[in-house]
Amino acid sequence: MAQGTERFVDRAEAGRKLGARLASMALEQPVVYALPRGGVPVALEVARALKAPLDLIFVRKIGAPGAPEVALGAIVDGAAPQMVINEEVMRSFGSDADYLEKARARELVELERRRTRYLGDRPQVSAADRTAVIVDDGLATGATMKAAIIAMRRQGARSICVAVPVAPSEVAREFAALADTVVCLNPAPRFYGVGGFYDDFHQLSDEETVGLLRQAWAEDTEPHHAPSRRNVAVPPLALAGELVVPEDPRGLIIFAHGSGSSRLSPRNRAVAEVLNERGFATLLFDLLTPQEAQDRRNVFDIPLLAERVAEAVGYVAGEPDVADLAIGLFGASTGAGAALVAAANLKGRIGAVVSRGGRPDLAGAHLAQVTAPTLLIVGGHDEHVLTLNRQALFALESEKMLKIVPGASHLFEEPGALEMATEIACNWFEHYLQVLPDTVHPEPEHHLQGPAEIVAALRSAVIPLPEPEESSFGAAFDDYGSARVVLLGEASHGTSEFYRARAAITMRLVERHGFTLVAAEADWPDAAMIDRYIRHRPGASSRRLPFSRFPTWMWRNREVDDFVASLRDHNAKVEPDEQVRFHGLDLYSMTASIAAVLEYLDRVDPAAAREARQRYGCIDPWSQELAAYGRASLSRGYALCEAPVMRTLLDLLQSELLYAARDGDEFFDAVQNARLVANAERYYRVMYYGSHESWNLRDSHMFETLKHVLDRGGPDTKAVVWAHNSHIGDARFTDMGSARGELNIGQLCREEFGRQAVLIGFGTHSGTVAAASEWDAPMEVKTVRPSRPDSYEALCHGVGEKRFLLDMRQDMDPALRRALRDPRLERYIGVIYRPETERWSHYSHATLPDEYDAFVWFDETRAVTPVPTRVIAGEDETYPFGL
Repeated sequence: MAQGTERFVDRAEAGRKLGARLASMALEQPVVYALPRGGVPVALEVARALKAPLDLIFVRKIGAPGAPEVALGAIVDGAAPQMVINEEVMRSFGSDADYLEKARARELVELERRRTRYLGDRPQVSAADRTAVIVDDGLATGATMKAAIIAMRRQGARSICVAVPVAPSEVAREFAALADTVVCLNPAPRFYGVGGFYDDFHQLSDEETVGLLRQAWAEDTEPHHAPSRRNVAVPPLALAGELVVPEDPRGLIIFAHGSGSSRLSPRNRAVAEVLNERGFATLLFDLLTPQEAQDRRNVFDIPLLAERVAEAVGYVAGEPDVADLAIGLFGASTGAGAALVAAANLKGRIGAVVSRGGRPDLAGAHLAQVTAPTLLIVGGHDEHVLTLNRQALFALESEKMLKIVPGASHLFEEPGALEMATEIACNWFEHYLQVLPDTVHPEPEHHLQGPAEIVAALRSAVIPLPEPEESSFGAAFDDYGSARVVLLGEASHGTSEFYRARAAITMRLVERHGFTLVAAEADWPDAAMIDRYIRHRPGASSRRLPFSRFPTWMWRNREVDDFVASLRDHNAKVEPDEQVRFHGLDLYSMTASIAAVLEYLDRVDPAAAREARQRYGCIDPWSQELAAYGRASLSRGYALCEAPVMRTLLDLLQSELLYAARDGDEFFDAVQNARLVANAERYYRVMYYGSHESWNLRDSHMFETLKHVLDRGGPDTKAVVWAHNSHIGDARFTDMGSARGELNIGQLCREEFGRQAVLIGFGTHSGTVAAASEWDAPMEVKTVRPSRPDSYEALCHGVGEKRFLLDMRQDMDPALRRALRDPRLERYIGVIYRPETERWSHYSHATLPDEYDAFVWFDETRAVTPVPTRVIAGEDETYPFGL
């Protein structure tokens, strides 16, 4: 392990270099195990180089009783799951066998859920009597890797090889005593965090991860039951094709090529191979005869191409091994238009349609006649085709979705782009081809025509609401009480009704449904002051005023003060372990969080405090203007302070046993502040690249913070999240996700918790709002313009109710759901409101019933009432707001 400072373009390049090193070592019967998600693209390249099977290894921490942030042990997934126990922690906390068994059972459920998400029903690969090559994208402390090594030993691995592109040199040396072999391309004496050694270290999505896994399995050298392949001639012109039928097929996908490509199209064949691996039969055939293909005009003859697709559908009906299968159509380029025309003509015989880089607009008037659920996949850099797909999306009246692959061009030639598109397509077919299409998708009895019919249908669907202060208001939300996480939005950061409604809903969920956590779009150290206050704990030694930076009115308002008082009153009546906690999710408080970490270390470990103070000193020159730090890092070409802030966080985590034993709450608070500093340092760097990365980093931090506080509370903890609509509405169904490649906490919660996450948006037509005209400008009470006629808000205004709840889950009227799925404008007002440019600065396209599970409407609203920003000396009863 020579010392080095090697950097990598991305995880795939690191994997190729790592694979080349491992391939020269003649490992005996290797099996490659990836630690998801970051280890997957690295491990894929390693598996290719070794010609070895690829599997995942999942590790879940077991927290100590009463201090879940302290690692008592871990459980590692496998054919026979292994539990690894830290005996020293077990003795310190007095854990017994009953506690361990309950923890084991709980975490096994979570491991199985994660394995099912990534691997489906694919069998695990045993490490017995083989070389287990455990791969990650890098090591920091290596705690997860250590648990994986122990588990592989117990599974009977002949030899264990730890393979990573980068690790701190001292950690790499430590692992040399734990594994039989350690391969680390860059054992770094100066460690900047794993991400500091990559040019591209983006957070992998589930879709990208699963797509890479499917790609690996398609190349798997392990023996498996190969699907049957036969050349066919599609009548009446005997068009050449290949029909591939796996064992027990779950459906049949017919491909419609375009722009002169044939059944030999390498991209469509790559997609077909993954579909075969997922259990689908595929038919790739030439839509044109050799003579027809010589005339370029035929490539754009959509009626002719659609007729050929219909002939293929008729042909497979006579093939016994596929005759009874549900049929999906996959179209590319002009073939997408042909597939949609065929789907319109064949109606109930087609179960689903997917277009990849296609021209669905060429289907013209037939789009409105398509009944099959239709997915349009477009590359983010394919701007002209993206515009045409948006137009087609409006014309479609079936269930529909537009998915944009960020960074992809028309042919999806960029690394990982085709794999991501393939995974998205596979998921669509898996969802909609579960049973025969005429059973799953009956043609709707009617379509709602125009806004008047939609408004009439809405009027029948909504639940009128009283004022938020009436008890029956909160009772209307009892149906959401069984969820693990309820996310409550707001269409502005300064509307009284939104705050009062969220307070009423939250108190109902707390008092009637056992919710014990409120997580808000607020800074962690400020929220920590509120948390101490509502839980009747001593305040911090600092009398720093919470929520004293711009925009002060967002949390320092009369409505929040009343809510905080309600939480404090509730907590006074219950046992300490049943009290409600209040935590902040945002990352804008770098300076305050640094102060909080140093204050904590001064109390528990003065020597560590001196070291941390020196490390955090790197930030001092920019503490009054953190944005300037990002500019400085950009101009100098490196992360100025990433290494020292990460080292402080790692030191805290490595000292959890010593520190947490004194006061688990205080230790947890310090760790979260240290995490915030590390993420904020990166945030202020990436914000200058002008991409979606800074937004994604911020919302990923929010989501990870939510998971940390949920984990600390235990598996039965239920949370209410307060954040803006732009954060809690699923980004995949707005321009944020489809056009800009952004994600948000709502999307991440749905991916993590499924139906146990409920997303509730809020909206208004007109009134007043507290907002500023520029960042750091004074608050103003501004008039909210009446909503645009082409917006969702205009439809809600037309209902004629002052307040209502619209539940948009599965039991919603199908015709209304279809009508609301036509993308419309939705208004988002933040801390800045510019009515003069409202269309461009505050409206964005969305599909409301997919973005949210429910929507709360207030037809006319008023601004919040701000509170004083000075604490009155000696008035402890007024803490924390100084009222």
